[in-house]
Amino acid sequence: MGGVSSGRWGLASGAAGGLNLGAHCGDLSRDVATNRERLACRLPGPPRWLEQVHGITVFDADQASDVVADGPAPRADASITTRRALVLAVLTADCLPILLSSEDGEAIGAVHAGWRGLAAGVVESTLRALELRAGPRRWLAWLGPAIGPARFEVGQEVRDAFCAVDREAQAAFSVGVAPGKWYADIYQLARQRLARAGVTQVFGGGLCTVSDRDRFYSYRRDRETGRMASLIWID
Repeated sequence: MGGVSSGRWGLASGAAGGLNLGAHCGDLSRDVATNRERLACRLPGPPRWLEQVHGITVFDADQASDVVADGPAPRADASITTRRALVLAVLTADCLPILLSSEDGEAIGAVHAGWRGLAAGVVESTLRALELRAGPRRWLAWLGPAIGPARFEVGQEVRDAFCAVDREAQAAFSVGVAPGKWYADIYQLARQRLARAGVTQVFGGGLCTVSDRDRFYSYRRDRETGRMASLIWID
């Protein structure tokens, strides 16, 4: 809410007012630009957007001083910083946004965790990058809105990808309606991966983007739709 996008990128009714922040999902470019400007006015600086590809590459915003906020987006699925007022952002519309912070608030990260990236180790890659940048710390994690376990039906290959790494991942899957299908709890899978990496202070989770049409965009529900941003910065 609070933007100018309409139609598939607008409010649940289709009326204008949607705050779509995704530049490559079919919306009018001028509407996306206006939405991003409205968002930036409420932040300490413009967000550092990423070109997300469902991988495990981490963008180190501290090292990339030559990357301007309004320039080409780095091709990555996570970003980190120790600099104050530098806003990290990930875009989602069913995938899981994970925001990370050291307990002392001196280092942060933002992670785009679709099932492919989560299974491949994007959480672990981000934590490694954070510790290379800031040293060993105690970390906090927040799980943003994503597709819920009652709506995320997947194939056997998804279950296999997680269980091959951690047998405990079996607990995050329940038998689906169609033969060979499973319902996946991406929140539980993320908590398992975070715990394996030593992060046990995990907050958020439990929202479902598919079920809550009034508040959330959902690719699984609508196919052509907008994108929401999860943001983190150091005051």
